[in-house]
Amino acid sequence: MKKGIHPEYKEATIVCACGNIVKTRSTKPEIKIEICNKCHPYFTGKQKYVDSAGRVEKFKKKYGG
Repeated sequence: MKKGIHPEYKEATIVCACGNIVKTRSTKPEIKIEICNKCHPYFTGKQKYVDSAGRVEKFKKKYGG
């Protein structure tokens, strides 16, 4: 591998909106997600309302639509 072209690979923290924290390794020090395996209905077996409202507004705000 060539030296100097690869990003630094270090310990990272993934934080879910439900409060679940996962330690892993990545090029980014912190990653924020909206849904994880602890709160997703597929993995929990419990049907619950997942808030999808506001995603269009969030996209428009982020990309200026």
